[in-house]
Amino acid sequence: QVQLVESGGGLVQPWGSLRLSCAASGRIFAIYAMGWHRQAPGKTREMVATVSTNGNTNYANSVKGRFTISRGPANNTVYLEMNSLKPEDTAVYYCSALIRAQSSGTENYWGKGTLVTVST
Repeated sequence: QVQLVESGGGLVQPWGSLRLSCAASGRIFAIYAMGWHRQAPGKTREMVATVSTNGNTNYANSVKGRFTISRGPANNTVYLEMNSLKPEDTAVYYCSALIRAQSSGTENYWGKGTLVTVST
């Protein structure tokens, strides 16, 4: 069984910073692309940032220059450094990863999400 567990969410003031972490565990054969998505109240889930196995990154226009995605040295973790946070960044942030499990094929897995609230 494969699991993704996020951490690092919380309440932060506008222009503040937060760092989200996500760790993959379980019977994993290989981890390919990893990423972060978010869903604000009343809105659909949207891509925030993705990172490939060779380090190529992709960002939503709304977060370019403020957020940075990176992978840990063991390649089973992904981070999202968020700076200059705005109230409109408030959302539940979900980690995703394209994983080939040991006992099954390749599929996209999701974490349960971590809430980020940007407010005074």
